[in-house]
Amino acid sequence: MLRWLFVSWAVNAIVLGIVGWILGSVTFHGSTWTVIWSALVFGILNTVLKPVLLFVTLPLALVTFGLAWFFVSMLMLWLTQGIISGFDINGGFWKYVLATILVWVVNMIVDAVFRDSPAAKLMRH
Repeated sequence: MLRWLFVSWAVNAIVLGIVGWILGSVTFHGSTWTVIWSALVFGILNTVLKPVLLFVTLPLALVTFGLAWFFVSMLMLWLTQGIISGFDINGGFWKYVLATILVWVVNMIVDAVFRDSPAAKLMRH
């Protein structure tokens, strides 16, 4: 379990770093430590708060065909920005939408690349 949390933290750092590299509006002000701390906070929010919010918003998600859960994911980025002072998403609502989509896409790619790798199998055992 603890090993999985460290892997999740590392993956979040990579994902947030890539999103910051792709989108000029997502900044860490040149600090690697800001990326690392942002990944930690983002991971904790996704592990602890997001499942609760997904459960609470389930009726709304059923009515909106899951769109409500996209906003929950967007909220996790917004909260991370609020907690970590050096992590900023500038440009308003649509930059949050784009950043959330990129986090999802990069996570899917990282998951597809590493899911069946020897390192991933070692982490599961």
